Amino acid sequence: MLIAVEIPPPFGHPLLVTGPESLLAERAVDGYVQSALAERPEATLIRVSAATTDTGSLAEAAGGSLFAAASILVVNDLPELGPEVADALVALATDPGDDLALALVHPGGVKGKAVLDRLKKARVRVVECPAVKSWDVPQFVTAEARRHGGRVEAAAAAALVDAVGSDLRTVSGAIRQLLDDSEDGVVTTAQVRRYFGGRAEVTSFAVADDALNGRAEGALGKLRWALSTGVAAVLITSALSSALRSLGKYLDARDPRQRDADLARQIGVPPWKIKDLARQSHDWKPTGVARAIQAVAVADAQIKGAASDPGFALEQVVLTVIACRRT
Repeated sequence: MLIAVEIPPPFGHPLLVTGPESLLAERAVDGYVQSALAERPEATLIRVSAATTDTGSLAEAAGGSLFAAASILVVNDLPELGPEVADALVALATDPGDDLALALVHPGGVKGKAVLDRLKKARVRVVECPAVKSWDVPQFVTAEARRHGGRVEAAAAAALVDAVGSDLRTVSGAIRQLLDDSEDGVVTTAQVRRYFGGRAEVTSFAVADDALNGRAEGALGKLRWALSTGVAAVLITSALSSALRSLGKYLDARDPRQRDADLARQIGVPPWKIKDLARQSHDWKPTGVARAIQAVAVADAQIKGAASDPGFALEQVVLTVIACRRT
């Protein structure tokens, strides 16, 4: 689901790649280009930015060369396309001819949506590359390991995401590194902790988990270690805010007759998280969650410039969150 895309026959069939997940977008375009080169190795490959393209350069890039009749044209940054070029590009995508493989890349968002809608109405084939939800990243890790001919244990996939975060490029590089150093092509939790121990053992989410569970000594200790190993202060407030919002949604939505999977979908968390929320809910009331969220919002403003000592601000908000528990 995360990296597999159907690449259409390239020549005469333009491809529109849209969405903010740049790694997946690049892979979709690369697959399209490689397919085109495999079909016609003599084709001229040209990559241009919409920001610097006019109707003349677009026509020239799409028209092949003296040495090759076929062209592979990749147009990036579609939102930057000038209005005077939009008509020409849509016309080209509508009728590219048999000698042009045309790939168009739009990162999503409102800007440039008009040309995006026109291209979709022209029945250009579309590959969607939406942002990957954080709870889906372990699935990406599993698929990425398989893509490189290896395998990763489920617990190791989760540990890797905890260690390096949910950025797909970072995760992809980490799984390649682990597989390269694996003797049997299997990534284990022990490997993840050995390579990324300083980050895997202490993350912003570990700090938030200790705070919401009232473990002051553990939360403060992990906070200080996280900051000393380079974890950005904003990630701490983000993790606290996310954990508190999930808990607040659980307190509002919980129903003993509802299945965990349905409740998880309603709240927007992975199913395994429901057990953690159920355990935490015994010590929290909605008013306490609301106060804690307000405190985190203040701390977030402080670490972004309103306070001179972000570390002190974070320590104070961790203690405040713990105090809101059982309130």
